[in-house]
Amino acid sequence: MKTDIAKNDFLNSILYLLRETFEGSPEGVGSAYLDRGVGVFATIEKLSAEEASRPVNRITIAAHIEHAKFYLDSLREFMTGRTEKINWDDSWLIETVNDAEWNELRQSVRAAYEKVSETFARVEDWNEDNIGEAMAILAHTAYHLGAIRQIMKSF
Repeated sequence: MKTDIAKNDFLNSILYLLRETFEGSPEGVGSAYLDRGVGVFATIEKLSAEEASRPVNRITIAAHIEHAKFYLDSLREFMTGRTEKINWDDSWLIETVNDAEWNELRQSVRAAYEKVSETFARVEDWNEDNIGEAMAILAHTAYHLGAIRQIMKSF
């Protein structure tokens, strides 16, 4: 049985969850996350380049952020017509960062998030592929947000 969802209802929900994942939950409203008000930006803004480069179980927060940014960029490209394969190993090339690189990485993940938000808003046909890619972006980013927050507990 197929049930149609209104495009604006889906778009508003997916953008709300994306915003909450990156910007944190708005004050005074429910949250999809256990830790209230904590999104990717607030979490990584607190970290120094040294902390972002400290390996825990052989992986760094900088690596998680680079990988998440790479994923955002790649899935956005697929949503806008890319068909070529991606070398996912390239998404883990950054492991350590200095202060300037860390600032640049934080800015680039913010830019990737903004581009994804804009892409979502421009989608005319929320077909099975676009819906799946949008949901994958949310799930994937939520995973890395949780992994980063767990790594931070070891500091």
